[in-house]
Amino acid sequence: MSQQTTIRKLAALVNTPVEKLLEQLSEAGMPFSDPDQAVSSTEKMKLLGFLRRTHGRAEQGAVDPVAPKKITLQRKSTLTVGGGRNKPTVDVVVRKKVTLVKPEAGAGTDGVDDERTEILRKLEESRQRNLDEQQRLADADRRRVEEAEEAKRREVEAEAERVRVETEAAASVATTEEAPRKSHGHGHPKPPPARDDRTTASKGKHRGSHAMVAGVEDEEGAAARFAGQMHLSPADRARRSTARPRRPQRGQQRDQSRTGTGFTRPTAPVVREVEIGEAITVADLAQKLAMKGGDVVKALFKMGVMATITQSIDHDTAVLITEELGHTAVRADADDAESELLAHVEDVTGDQTQRPPVVTIMGHVDHGKTSLLDYIRRTRIAPGEAGGITQHIGAYHVDTPKGVVSFLDTPGHAAFSSMRARGAKITDIVILVVAADDGVMPQTIEAIQHAKAARVPLIVAINKIDKAEADPSRIKNELLAHDVVSEEFGGDTQMVELSAKTGDGIDDLLDAINLQAEVLELKAIADGRASGTVIESSLDKGRGPVATVLVQQGQLNKGDFVVCGVEYGRVRALFDETGGQVPSAGPSIPVQVLGLSGVPDAGDDFVVVGDERLAREVAQQREAKRRETRLVQAAGNRMEDIMAQMGGGQQLELPLVIKADVQGSVEALRQALTALSNDEIRVNIIRSGVGGITESDANSAATAKATIIGFNVRADASARKVVDTHGLDLRYFSIIYDVIDQVKQVASGILGVEIREEIIGTAEVREVFRSSKFGAVAGSMVIEGVLRRNKPIRVLRDEVVIFEGELESLRRFKENVDEVRTNTECGIGVKAYNDIKPGDKIECFERVEVQRTL
Repeated sequence: MSQQTTIRKLAALVNTPVEKLLEQLSEAGMPFSDPDQAVSSTEKMKLLGFLRRTHGRAEQGAVDPVAPKKITLQRKSTLTVGGGRNKPTVDVVVRKKVTLVKPEAGAGTDGVDDERTEILRKLEESRQRNLDEQQRLADADRRRVEEAEEAKRREVEAEAERVRVETEAAASVATTEEAPRKSHGHGHPKPPPARDDRTTASKGKHRGSHAMVAGVEDEEGAAARFAGQMHLSPADRARRSTARPRRPQRGQQRDQSRTGTGFTRPTAPVVREVEIGEAITVADLAQKLAMKGGDVVKALFKMGVMATITQSIDHDTAVLITEELGHTAVRADADDAESELLAHVEDVTGDQTQRPPVVTIMGHVDHGKTSLLDYIRRTRIAPGEAGGITQHIGAYHVDTPKGVVSFLDTPGHAAFSSMRARGAKITDIVILVVAADDGVMPQTIEAIQHAKAARVPLIVAINKIDKAEADPSRIKNELLAHDVVSEEFGGDTQMVELSAKTGDGIDDLLDAINLQAEVLELKAIADGRASGTVIESSLDKGRGPVATVLVQQGQLNKGDFVVCGVEYGRVRALFDETGGQVPSAGPSIPVQVLGLSGVPDAGDDFVVVGDERLAREVAQQREAKRRETRLVQAAGNRMEDIMAQMGGGQQLELPLVIKADVQGSVEALRQALTALSNDEIRVNIIRSGVGGITESDANSAATAKATIIGFNVRADASARKVVDTHGLDLRYFSIIYDVIDQVKQVASGILGVEIREEIIGTAEVREVFRSSKFGAVAGSMVIEGVLRRNKPIRVLRDEVVIFEGELESLRRFKENVDEVRTNTECGIGVKAYNDIKPGDKIECFERVEVQRTL
């Protein structure tokens, strides 16, 4: 059954808007309201006649008295411009409209007649070209049908030949097997009927005619029948000129009757190579596997991973599920921007020259690290530190009489372990400051471990030798236990005795630094693009993100484009440690950089690149990778983890918002406060960052009902308004000890009190007496502690609790007493219990409330 033609399809065939076609049908006396209504052939012919009359062409044998006096020709062409990498494309549409006016009868001139004749000639040529194109399309359709029929005929003949050969072979085998049976009286089996090849040959002979190929008419017949039907599309003409296809014979597959349009099932499973990066979402993995997302989620669930279709999974999990589904996983290539950046860095070449040493001062808190650096710099840094301790890394370069030396001053508190480790990784020499009157302390041991892990030479500065209780020999002996052997003991560690207060031994320390630097032969490329490490970072209200960087190679200049971790930007200004602006910085020189897009993390590497495009692409790719990694960590909800949470009971939570002056302090506070968590309460840092406390921070704290901690920063006016409106807990600190103590107090308040039972005394039953008033009275001896009246008791028999109740009476001889102490006899009446026996023990206890702490 042929499919009906709708107005919408007809408009598409004649390349006319649907609205215009509806208008033409209405003018022709055939009003239609819906574009999806069917149009019959009669209506198409009626519309064709109307259009011919409208355009000045009357019906054959008819004269239109009201023929139009003008004709309008329209032409539209579309040109696509633009495009390319990261550029949009624009479609330019050019429309051209020409109106031709038919002159009045008898009023025209020869020039007008010539113009009219030319127009009619062009219209006739256009109509003839359309007819030729339609004829060409019909011929192409006819040839395509003939080729398909020829291919199908060859397949049928090949199949018939194969069946005939197999039949003859089977008949010969059967004849060979049946030969021995003839002697036993069995008859001959009938051979299968052979196929008549003449039928096939006759069919093949008739298929050569166009008139016999699937009922297709010859070219002349089709052209004669449908030459005047201009309203038909080429597909409709091909369909009308083709007879109904013959039904397939019995046993012949339906796929063979189709002309190559059927679906063929693959003979083997399709194995795909899937590129997987560090992380991938379940939806992207399903798309690469050509599977439904639900099937991938189901396969993950069978492997014990609960993930939705929008969540990310790590590389290993993605590889396992890909191989489980029968495909091959390959690691995705490295990011193009990262590869370009690596080539950018490796391209820096030049002569290496001697550079100043980078020295990190480490040691226990209050052992005089900053005071030592203060004396070397001839400044007053130590009195300005909060609580007299250093709480972030300070970077300075000092022009000493022995040469230029860059110093890094690290904190000594236990919370700043990551800072000290970072300082040991980017330094050349570590100076371990140990107080002669205090000895080796925990942070001293930790500094030794950091220096050994970074394989950095160590110089021990024994400070405070000016004090009366100073004992440098004890310090050297204590360091022997940690494999730090002095040169005077035959080791390789220089130990200098000095006093940061009086200046004794400072010159010896500088000599030791220069000697160690000469041994190391420190060199770097002084020219070219700079690279180095971020020591510290902060957010200044007036200057924006500020990063203190240590240049390790090349020359950092004002105006350079830099990549700093996931941040990038152009260097707007460079400042030294005194606040003075400098035009550039060479190797081993620390400077402050302004102009970054955000606050980088302490410890990130920075690289100078040639243009902003590369810097931006590298930063964006790193940020995307970090975000995927964070999503994978947040979505690591395996089934065993969920079951553990269900079985572990509800855990209390203390939400915190932390803002500090520098990135290193934020990192130290996060680590120190998160370490306070235990099985009962979890310290959750919901938001942290550098800079002042803003309205956004306050709103986040209000949503999570969190406590806000400001470390060397303050809240602005809008943030204070939010704090007052919601009654938030806002606390300011300048010393990290106070932060930890205050958080412990807040957590203890959340935990509340705990009811504990304390055993205060135990008595042993020696004899049981019967009393008409109290029932069974136990004559007992207090063997431990004290028994008090009106306290709960337990009765133990063979160290097993058999009853728990209260004391009804406690007597000594015939008098009631309030308590009985150790090695004293007494009579005990147990309330509502008479089954007490000699040898039992009566345990007296009391319940007390204890404040729960971390």
